[in-house]
Amino acid sequence: MFDLPKYGDGICLARLAAVLDRLGIDRARLSRIAIAVCGSNGKGSTAAFAASIGKAYGLRTGLFTSPHLLRFNERFRIDGVPIPHEALTPLLTRVTAVVADVSAQRGEQFGAFEAQFALACLYFQQENCDLVVCEAGIGGRYDPVRLLAAGVSCVTSVDLEHTALLGHSLELIAADKSDACAAGGTIVYGENCRPLRDQLAEYNRSRRVDALFVRDEIGIEAETIVDARQRFDLRIGRAGYAALETSLLGAFQLNNAAIAATLFALWLERSAGAQNPARVEAAIRDGLRETRWPGRLETINTAPLTVIDVGHTPDGIRQALAGLHAAHGDSGWILVLGVSRDKAAGEIVDALAPAFDAIVCSAAHHKGAPAELIAEAARAANPHAEIHTAPAVADAVRDARALAARRDARIYVAGGLFLAIEFATVLRGGRAEDLRFF
Repeated sequence: MFDLPKYGDGICLARLAAVLDRLGIDRARLSRIAIAVCGSNGKGSTAAFAASIGKAYGLRTGLFTSPHLLRFNERFRIDGVPIPHEALTPLLTRVTAVVADVSAQRGEQFGAFEAQFALACLYFQQENCDLVVCEAGIGGRYDPVRLLAAGVSCVTSVDLEHTALLGHSLELIAADKSDACAAGGTIVYGENCRPLRDQLAEYNRSRRVDALFVRDEIGIEAETIVDARQRFDLRIGRAGYAALETSLLGAFQLNNAAIAATLFALWLERSAGAQNPARVEAAIRDGLRETRWPGRLETINTAPLTVIDVGHTPDGIRQALAGLHAAHGDSGWILVLGVSRDKAAGEIVDALAPAFDAIVCSAAHHKGAPAELIAEAARAANPHAEIHTAPAVADAVRDARALAARRDARIYVAGGLFLAIEFATVLRGGRAEDLRFF
């Protein structure tokens, strides 16, 4: 699958449906057990929350997410456990052969994400999962997750990303992501979708799709941080859950947790009808508390305190920075900054640099924009900051730790997924060059 391009030829739905049929996927059952998670930011955390709640309820729960951080196996999980190599190898062989055959028959090139989605469907079917939570790749209208025909889906947030594919306005992007939901279903929209409510209501009307919005039909109150855990009260319709907890930090994670709890409650009602409210509450409470999702405001060292975040869109980065400040305070930080060369470097640097008076600019081995270009943007965004240039991530680890010791400061690593994961890998004694990403 690493040999496939990231994207295939044109729209993938027909060729991917042919692969699912050849693999013997029971698509009617898949529709009944699936939840589709779409959005610009927060998809992975939301999917992880929902899967954790399903597991806590006692369901055998499959989770498909991307990208992986350290190992390809992370993309396919059952009850929180990544697929083992001995299960992955035969599935890869089978799916790769079918993809190659269908590609030859149709004269179309498959993309890597399509093949991975097919593998996830096959794995979860073979393992007889009761619930499947799938994160979209891009959008929803033409994304593989549309083939789930899920009656329950979400749009966690909207931001101006992948505009060449999804459209050059938030309205167009939100509409595209909404199309992952099957007709007659329900979409849960995150808080930052609220200004689009009237547009989305009209867009969804003809497909009889209902909508619930965080901070409207879904209430969040009494938000506090206690001992590096967030606590909040949640209201879903007439059901209320007091003092829920999660170790994932940032106000945006409360949005994600609220969406996930609502997705599960809606899915359970559609699948099994009325349920024991106490059992549902226990699953939501335990599932949110037990969710772990690396790379999202993750503490990777304590001496000095070192926090990484894999956000890579301007809005996601701004939200993560606010979460960092809420959890750990806004002073005494050194920023390690890098941006992938295919991202909006100027916007990302502008979202981060003004908040720090010492910045180490670096370039990830994977797709990193040159460190000097990032440093130039950082100087423009914050002329008063002490700017350092570290050509490679190994240099950034060394320089940031030395600077932190000299200034008695803490380290925040942000700007892109590859930078954050490579920094953590090098800090733990590994090599950035040994990681493999799509």
